[in-house]
Amino acid sequence: MVVSDVPWYISLRFLGLLIAGWLLLVGVTALAAYRAVSSTLQPVDAMTSKLAEITGGDLSQRVPVPWFHDELRRLAERANQTLDRAERAVEQQRRFASDTSHDLRTPLTAMHTELDEALLHPEETDWPRTARAVLDSLERLQLMVASLLDIARLDAGAPGRREPVDLAELVKSELVRRARKVTVTEQLTPGVVVDGDPLHLSRLLGNLLDNAERHAEHNVTVEVARDDGSAVLEVVDDGDGIPPDQREIVFQRFARLDASRRKDAGGTGLGLPIARQIAENHGGTLTIGDSPCGARFVLRLPLRS
Repeated sequence: MVVSDVPWYISLRFLGLLIAGWLLLVGVTALAAYRAVSSTLQPVDAMTSKLAEITGGDLSQRVPVPWFHDELRRLAERANQTLDRAERAVEQQRRFASDTSHDLRTPLTAMHTELDEALLHPEETDWPRTARAVLDSLERLQLMVASLLDIARLDAGAPGRREPVDLAELVKSELVRRARKVTVTEQLTPGVVVDGDPLHLSRLLGNLLDNAERHAEHNVTVEVARDDGSAVLEVVDDGDGIPPDQREIVFQRFARLDASRRKDAGGTGLGLPIARQIAENHGGTLTIGDSPCGARFVLRLPLRS
C-alpha cells in the first residue's frame, strides 16, 4: 500500500495559496514600511542638503521646517535658532573688526601726520610739542589695545576668580588710588558682599568712574546698598545726562554720543561695553536709570549666599 506524504485533510492548492499570500503580505508590508520610512526621513534629507549648502560666508539660509508638529519639526526649528545665533555672532564680529580697524587707524594716522610734518620742516618744528602729541596718540592706542584684549578674554568666556568681594571696600580702594578730577561723594553700606573676580569688578567700577568724571560738572556720587536680595552699586554724575532713547546705544562697542566726543575726543567707546559684559559674566545687570540730574548707572549683582 502507498502512503501519501501529505495527509488527506490538507489541500496542496490551498497550501500554495496560503504561502503565496503570506509572501505577498510580507512584500507589501516591506514596501509600505520602506515608503513610510522614506517619507518620514525626507525632511531629514532636505535639512541635511540645506546644511551642506550653508557656509561661513552666507549664514542667511535656513533649513526647511516640516509641516507636522513632531520631533523633526522641533529639530528643524532648533537648527534654525542655532543658525540665527551664529549669524548674529558672525555679523557682530565683522562689525567689531571693521570698527576696530577704523579706530586703530585714527591714532596711527595722527602720529604719522605729526612726524611727517615735523620732518618736512625740522628747523621750524617744536619738537617737545610734537613729542607730546605723539605720546598722546600712543597712550590712546595703548588704552585701546588693552581694552580690545579685555574684550577678547570676555568674549572667550575665560573663567575668572570667584571669591567674596565687599563692594564698599572695593569702592574705597578704587577711590584711594585715583587722582580725583571732581568731588566724589560716598554713600557706602558695609557688608554688601558678592561672589566675583576682584580684578574684573575693579575694572567695571573704574570704567564707570572714568565715564562719570568725564561728564560731571562738579560732583560724582557712588552708592552701595542692598535691594530686594541684590547688591546695588550706583554711580551718578551731575552732568548733562543721557537721553532715554540713547541709553542702550552707549553700551554698544565703539559707540560714542556727540556730547561724549565734545567732552573727550580721545575716548575709545569701549569702557561701558566692557563694564556691562563684566556685569553679565557675574550674573548681574548694568543699566542706566532715571535721575533728576546727570547720568545714573546702576549695577545689580546677586548677593553672596
